[in-house]
Amino acid sequence: MQPFGCLLWAPMDAVFKALAGRSRRKLLDELHKNNGQTLTEMCGHIDATRQAVAKHLAVLESANLVATHWRGREKLHYLNPVPLHEIYERWIGKYERHRLATLSELKKGLEENKKASHHAKAEIRLRHLHQHHP
Repeated sequence: MQPFGCLLWAPMDAVFKALAGRSRRKLLDELHKNNGQTLTEMCGHIDATRQAVAKHLAVLESANLVATHWRGREKLHYLNPVPLHEIYERWIGKYERHRLATLSELKKGLEENKKASHHAKAEIRLRHLHQHHP
């Protein structure tokens, strides 16, 4: 019997597996540029046979990274960014929050120092003007 937690990881594992292939990442990039493409259009983006592109798209579809819609006899492929967002939230977002907050605090501190420095330079310029023009 598989623990309940492992069932939740299966979809994410499929996404990582799908993203592991350079050709599949290229196909996702192409769908990002121009969503709703046919298999024939997708074949023009990578150097692979029609059958290989169809297999790549099937892997992307099984990972829920690509959704399809039939328009007559044409099967259109659309990028589904939700699994990528879930990976971002799980693996990147929580680690980035602290770093981004730290960078924001650093930026504010530097801006305050810049204002204080600018004010100090203005005072020095004024003193310098007063010294040379009695």
